[in-house]
Amino acid sequence: MKNVRIPTGAWVVACDGQKALFLKNDGDSELLNLKTIEVLAEAHASTTELGTDKPGRTFQSRGSSRSSVEAPDYHTEAEVNFLRRVAGIIDAAASQEKTKHLFLIAPPKALGVIREALTPAARTIISAEIHKDLAHLPISAIETHLAGE
Repeated sequence: MKNVRIPTGAWVVACDGQKALFLKNDGDSELLNLKTIEVLAEAHASTTELGTDKPGRTFQSRGSSRSSVEAPDYHTEAEVNFLRRVAGIIDAAASQEKTKHLFLIAPPKALGVIREALTPAARTIISAEIHKDLAHLPISAIETHLAGE
């Protein structure tokens, strides 16, 4: 996105599947001054650490042949659940009118999960979506990225 202008009081949410920063612009659109509202973080173990059982087996409806069932991806499930929690916080902020503008920064897959989980009221306050993973950067670096957008 070019020329992202974040007004005073707007929220900036930078997240991925394990960390979410909820920030508020206390500066103006020319000189950002992002302040932390809330930080969510979860460390998700790898799928092999979360589920060590052998894959299940299924029988064919005809004959005696068997097949294995694909093991679930527990790591991805944990990330999706985390992103749904982030969407819930955004929904609450929209319904309580805590902000009129929201700038969402996340990797493309995370944006898709959040978009699906948001209510229509929350979708109306989204001013811009930025497809980047900035959640693990310090706030000053996020401000620099947004100023250069």
